[in-house]
Amino acid sequence: MTGAHWAVIGVLALAAFSIRVVGLIAGGRIRASRHAWVLDELPGLIVVCLVAASLAGQPVQTSIAAAVALGAAVLTNHVIATMFVGVIVYAGLAINGI
Repeated sequence: MTGAHWAVIGVLALAAFSIRVVGLIAGGRIRASRHAWVLDELPGLIVVCLVAASLAGQPVQTSIAAAVALGAAVLTNHVIATMFVGVIVYAGLAINGI
């Protein structure tokens, strides 16, 4: 390996370490502020963002199945039941050609 390779590895290691330190400091400050609730809600917000981004540009049957699955999630608060309902609705719509 050349010196350039080692330099890139060093820079990337320093960047990764710096990101972790900044996250640790920022997390500590957020926990002590009035915005601490954001850290509690962050995992759910990330999941919602990922699901919403994956639904963009999908066919109508996917949006319908997602809406029904959301309703099942609100009513049951059960992950397996929500997935089951969403898959069944999606399959039913696909079989019926919607």
